[in-house]
Amino acid sequence: MDQVITVLHRPRDVRNIGAVVRALKNMGFRRLRLVEPPPFDPADLTGIAHRSEDLVAAIELYADLDAALADARYVVGTSERAHPDRPMRADVRPFAAELVARATSAGPVALLFGPEDHGLDNAALDRCHALLTLPADPAYPSLNLAQAVLLTLYELRMAAAGPPPAAPPRRLATAAELEASFAALAAAIEAVGFVKSGDGATVVRRLRGLITRAEPDSREAALLAAFAREIVYALRRRV
Repeated sequence: MDQVITVLHRPRDVRNIGAVVRALKNMGFRRLRLVEPPPFDPADLTGIAHRSEDLVAAIELYADLDAALADARYVVGTSERAHPDRPMRADVRPFAAELVARATSAGPVALLFGPEDHGLDNAALDRCHALLTLPADPAYPSLNLAQAVLLTLYELRMAAAGPPPAAPPRRLATAAELEASFAALAAAIEAVGFVKSGDGATVVRRLRGLITRAEPDSREAALLAAFAREIVYALRRRV
């Protein structure tokens, strides 16, 4: 996380800067650089991103883009517009995994976001190794600045976290345990008089299919059998 730097180039709205601070805080990133931002008071940002005083205090201000990107070893620009003459990446999740690997092995990766009105200009795009475009409805592809930052950092966080841990294996009920449950259910169905005609074989077969598809574990099968037996026992006590 500490090798990823979010760079806002000439942001126009202090409220968006505050929302970007919140996005970084939400996703666990800490490095934010502002190039030629509008004047702001730290309270303007913490009023939007509560409990982010540590991150706001660490914001770095730059007078020009070259200085803000000087130590970055890989720069990713963002744009909703196609740039045929530039390397564009729309495969966000695979690209996020590549960026995490670069940040881990080679050093700082800078994520560059342009002004809210026109995005990155050609001079800024020239400083990018690649451009990232986030999937959106082509009829309305322009994202709010803070939204674009949040979505990008979310993908990086997910890539850094890796795949979710596998669920612990369940000890599915054995065939014998299932048969004991089916037998208890059949006895309960007969005891309550659920079947009005015939021997009830069709009902039991359907319940067998339902329970088999559910893949109960041993404890669940035992609970089902115990519940069915308790029904039979309670009915017998009434007689």
